[in-house]
Amino acid sequence: MKMQPAAIALLSLMAIQSAHAEETTSMTGMLMLTNEDVRKVAPALEAYTQSRLLGDVWKRPDLAPRDRSIVTLAALIARNQTIEMPFHFNLALDNGVKPREISEIITHLAFYAGWGNAMSAIRVAKDVFAARHVGVDQFPAVSITLLPLNEAAEAQRSKAVQEQFGSSFPGMAQYTTDVLFRDLWLRPDLAPRDRSLVTVSALIANGQTAQLTPHLNRAMDNGLTQAQAAEAITHLAFYVGWPNVFSAMPVAKDVFAKRPR
Repeated sequence: MKMQPAAIALLSLMAIQSAHAEETTSMTGMLMLTNEDVRKVAPALEAYTQSRLLGDVWKRPDLAPRDRSIVTLAALIARNQTIEMPFHFNLALDNGVKPREISEIITHLAFYAGWGNAMSAIRVAKDVFAARHVGVDQFPAVSITLLPLNEAAEAQRSKAVQEQFGSSFPGMAQYTTDVLFRDLWLRPDLAPRDRSLVTVSALIANGQTAQLTPHLNRAMDNGLTQAQAAEAITHLAFYVGWPNVFSAMPVAKDVFAKRPR
């Protein structure tokens, strides 16, 4: 009898979580919490983790386990929450996120969550990759053939930024065009949809709702469905807190309402 991918992913998730309960692992020189550690301090939290987060949220059907891992990694990296990273880097790999995609997620978030947060994530990912014998041949090259640029859309975006900020912040306007939208966003080892999912997740994680409207629209233009976007936001509540999600929901609702049917 064949098991559905979601069921396989959940079993993998529960197995890793159970293994953490047996012993404390240090993959990065930092203490990792086990289920028993949590139970000794906050037994209700441990129960919510098992029943609601792992037993319910991660099983919801409108967002694939791979996407949930991408959302979770983006939130953890954006908030520099390294204690959960080893578990979730491993889970992401188990859920089908490729090493080269994780490398690109970290690189992308250097621009959207800061260099320091990206470097902290590299320290953790390095040890996870080493433990899983992931070689440098599985990472993206520095120089690659970029994806095709939508010249009309990019010209419109660049014009809007230039008119609003160009005279006051010429360097920022130039870097936004040359480095972000004519380079970073066109790197092929992370699909545009996934790159948008990472960006939207990081913005919500850090409470940056002012930037959410253009990036959520871009995500949906890149193939993220409304159901997937709504489920990603629901998932984020458990990793970045209800207030950040409740701040994001009115913005997302407005985007949904104004999208072509």
